[in-house]
Amino acid sequence: MEFPQIDYVAILPEIIICGLALLIMLFAAFLPRDRRWITGHIAWFGIIVASFAVWMNWGTDTRTFAGMYSIDLFSSVLKLIFLLGSLLVVFMSENYIRLHKLEAGEYYALIIFSLFGMMMMASAADLVVFFVGLEIMSVALYVLAGFRRSDPKSNESSLKYFLLGAFATGFIVLGIAFVFGAVGTTSIAQMFDPQQYTLANSFFYLMVGGGLLLIGLAFKLASFPFHMWVPDVYEGAPTAVTAFMSSGPKAAAIAVLARVFVVAFGQHITQLSPMFWSLSVLTMFTGNLIAISQTNIKRMLAYSSIAHAGYMLIAFATGTAEAVNSVVFYLLTYTVMNLGAFMVLLVVEGKEDGDNEITSFTGLGRRHPFLGAAMTLFLISLAGIPPTAGFAGKFFLFKAAVAKGQIPLVVIAVINSLISVYYYLRVVVVMFMIDTQTEFRPVSYPAFLYVALVVAVLGTIVLGVFPTSFFPFDIPLLASGR
Repeated sequence: MEFPQIDYVAILPEIIICGLALLIMLFAAFLPRDRRWITGHIAWFGIIVASFAVWMNWGTDTRTFAGMYSIDLFSSVLKLIFLLGSLLVVFMSENYIRLHKLEAGEYYALIIFSLFGMMMMASAADLVVFFVGLEIMSVALYVLAGFRRSDPKSNESSLKYFLLGAFATGFIVLGIAFVFGAVGTTSIAQMFDPQQYTLANSFFYLMVGGGLLLIGLAFKLASFPFHMWVPDVYEGAPTAVTAFMSSGPKAAAIAVLARVFVVAFGQHITQLSPMFWSLSVLTMFTGNLIAISQTNIKRMLAYSSIAHAGYMLIAFATGTAEAVNSVVFYLLTYTVMNLGAFMVLLVVEGKEDGDNEITSFTGLGRRHPFLGAAMTLFLISLAGIPPTAGFAGKFFLFKAAVAKGQIPLVVIAVINSLISVYYYLRVVVVMFMIDTQTEFRPVSYPAFLYVALVVAVLGTIVLGVFPTSFFPFDIPLLASGR
């Protein structure tokens, strides 16, 4: 059997990221413990280099590894979103690692390995490649969730995430097996080619396989009813890790959902639309209604992320290329504004009497106007209030749904956005309008966290005011595909 030809230039970003993770592990093993913070600088520099490599491939439309790996505009945009999110997380983690005396080398290596898995998922043109990328991403996240080994909540978070994640992985493996049994291939592009059918009931088994794949991906996306792990895992995991988990895995799951259910299952989107419609509505209401009663900011943001997963599913209930392009833009806006909110939370919980409760934000706006204004911006953006990035993301997503006739679904989404305004603005009220007898204690944020915060603020504003200037809305979904 001849070894398939590999386009090493096309996969250069993945080579850089994988090599970067291995390099960080090697450096951490030989550096003195008090010097391992250097690995953080290696991490952010490597991520920037990989971003330039992705930019070099911009506009490339090719398949490599015998057609199993797709390098196209769709994957390039998603990889840049992953890289941006990871860069911001590395910046915001530096002080957190020192403050909690965590192992810097292992931490950054796991972040980069998880990033590598996400990039594989974005380029997967075959279910086997998708599964390998998923496991690389997930195993690193399981460890990161329990990285504060002395914290019982962190241990509980890791265990819950691992057990439920392994359970969801079983559905994905079984789904891939059904698909392969039905069509004799795991290629996404060839999945619905009638000439590939190998069994008398191939179509039935193919749909069963698709349903099992959806269950596993819904877990990663934190969609109803596979969302129950999210609040406990988010609360127990280190805050910087929670920020990373809230954005990257969602974007990776959306990438695979787009490839499988819009490219491969696209000709049956009319039959699939009611299922995605129901998932979207139930996920939006579950996240927003439960978030109202939360007093812990991490849990509130966890339920908020569930609600945003519901908004993202609107694209798959719509099932058009325009809707998928809109949800990719939504992922970019969500990454910037959500990570920004977690940055402010990281600063507040780091003060002397700080924690994750909403009471820790009392007086923040008066004592630290920049932090208060930044948090307000991120929260109103998450609520979808103009002229922020969150509004632009929802506008394009809702516009694509309306164009396809999904007006009732858009009305429900707007109602849910109005519900979310209550619990987002409650934090703003606490920061600016509630008097307290105790003075808000001083806080400090190092240079890298400040840079990340400024990037998040500018991104939230610029993507809201000039969305079409910084994002391509005509992205084909698969090289040599639909």
